[in-house]
Amino acid sequence: MSDVREELVALLPRLRRFAHGLTGQREDADDLVQSACERALSRSELWTPGTRLDSWMYRIIQNLWYDRLRGRRVRAEVVDEELLDQQADEQAHHLPERRQAVAEVSRRLQALRPEHREVVMLVCVEEHSYKEAADILQIPVGTVMSRLARARLQLQEEWNTVAPGPRVQLSEDRP
Repeated sequence: MSDVREELVALLPRLRRFAHGLTGQREDADDLVQSACERALSRSELWTPGTRLDSWMYRIIQNLWYDRLRGRRVRAEVVDEELLDQQADEQAHHLPERRQAVAEVSRRLQALRPEHREVVMLVCVEEHSYKEAADILQIPVGTVMSRLARARLQLQEEWNTVAPGPRVQLSEDRP
């Protein structure tokens, strides 16, 4: 159990980054990671030592996020977008350009379908291979490639529509 805890602590920055990519909000991401860690620790007997703990944790985060999305739809939560935007970065008054860029990228990521956003986060942000992302999401490699291609195309089209000029390279392809 202590090995799992130590590995979990080492994974926290990556888990937070993945969760933030799914939620688009730091506070929601932190809550999601905390819930995932609680679930993992309370069910640590379900993890097989010698397998990838990060894959197991990404899957837990993904499942929790889907549960929350379904719950929000059922409850039809009303969210004050302006308040959430103000809370997204307490240092925003120091770096308005950075905040604007981060908000724009986050907005565009949030516009992606959830399954496309997951693949973008795993491959482009977390730098997992297509095979690793497929294993984490429990889908075929071809599906990862297809979702990533669609996500990149959508992001590229939106980016170039707003800011005409040279095309932006979102990430290098990796097998």
